[in-house]
Amino acid sequence: MGGPALAPSALVEHAQGALMLSLAIVLPVLAVAAVVGLVVAAFQAASQIQDPTIAHLPRLLAVVAALVIVGPWMGSQIGVFAERMLMLAAAH
Repeated sequence: MGGPALAPSALVEHAQGALMLSLAIVLPVLAVAAVVGLVVAAFQAASQIQDPTIAHLPRLLAVVAALVIVGPWMGSQIGVFAERMLMLAAAH
């Protein structure tokens, strides 16, 4: 078929790269959700408004805004990784 089989150490390296990419992609959105949740919790503690539904809307809007802002970057990173893996698979 193709070239020589891929070494197990190379497979582990590529799997590690996939996991690191997953972490790098999810981290900005997760950080935004955590910071907004912390700010809303501090506001609720200061104002003594303990309605659980108040915390969800700002966090949802912030996550959507973060996805709109970093979404193109996320998609390009996934595309570059997928292209690299498909080229590697085609070579072997």
